[in-house]
Amino acid sequence: MTATPPEALPPLTVTDVAARAQEVLDTVGAVVVGMREPLALAFASILAGGHVLFEDVPGLGKTLAARSLAAACGLDFRRLQCTPDLLPADITGSFVYAPATAEFVFRPGPVFTGMFLADEINRTSPKTQSALLDAMAEGQVTVEGEGFPLPRPFHVVATSNPIEYEGTYALPEAQLDRFMVRLSVGYPSRESEQRVLLNRVGRRHEVAEVPAVIDGSDLLRMQASVEGVHVDEDIALYCVDLASATRAHRDVQVGASPRGAQALMLVGRARAVMDGRDFVTPEDVKTAAVAVLAHRVSLTPQAWANGVDPAQIVRGIVAQVAGPPVVGAGGGRGGSPAGGGPGASGAGGGRGRSPASAGRGLPGVPGVPGLEAR
Repeated sequence: MTATPPEALPPLTVTDVAARAQEVLDTVGAVVVGMREPLALAFASILAGGHVLFEDVPGLGKTLAARSLAAACGLDFRRLQCTPDLLPADITGSFVYAPATAEFVFRPGPVFTGMFLADEINRTSPKTQSALLDAMAEGQVTVEGEGFPLPRPFHVVATSNPIEYEGTYALPEAQLDRFMVRLSVGYPSRESEQRVLLNRVGRRHEVAEVPAVIDGSDLLRMQASVEGVHVDEDIALYCVDLASATRAHRDVQVGASPRGAQALMLVGRARAVMDGRDFVTPEDVKTAAVAVLAHRVSLTPQAWANGVDPAQIVRGIVAQVAGPPVVGAGGGRGGSPAGGGPGASGAGGGRGRSPASAGRGLPGVPGVPGLEAR
């Protein structure tokens, strides 16, 4: 289903986007219990035009979360259970012979949808995993040299099981880098788990119904509104500093790429709009840092053998690398929830780097654990 182009519809204000995002999360949260923050980051990634990887142990509701998000967004949803014998054509589609016309015609695969769920993506071979690269990066698939555009909006949600090694294939770095965020769900609290059980008793059947809150056209308009969010020069530099710090850490072999820094900025913009603002604050960047950067970090063999957690490395970097002054501290943008003009940031309200941020911590700064120059 191809939605109406957003430029043909009236624009949405920041307040409109925030209200609709809240309604989507409330609707999904009524079914998917105890996952408010992962769901918020997943929806922020979708608003930013990205793709989502849920990585956690079985039975925590990863597939339910993906299906519920698709339903609440009014998107067509296709799910593919990944297996070792899956072929690229099983995802993208292939040319088949049509006896009526005596010609080969293209039969689209399940990836031609609004939201595509690759369930247990690490169970299929790297060759098949790579079939998603073109779709995720370019919004099209190429079969026998011919390109076929995917519908808009189009988003991939994948799940991965990190505890099994038999019959699984680690996602290559190029594939991981295409996911805007990687999210860990975690076990629910005692109260949340009780609510899961009571919800199941109340509905009397296994599948939970999630009503559509928006549709594909609404989502495209929301994404267009996110593109209009102001990013101060200091905020952009802060994203660069965080990504650069991963490259200089002593336990990291390959750090986050510039694509990672850009993803951090994009998710930060989406979080700002979801909070009713048209400008990004350092807190928007900090809350997204682990989900955006940790899966883009490749550890050294020694660090991997010692059980170092990439997420913990990113948390340490966020704690140590100083951010810019708080936006709105001097009254430039701290007024209405919708924000003011695009020029205010920090205590002085200017767009240039303030003295407080000019000396902010960078890779190689002495005293920052793991960030000494290598």
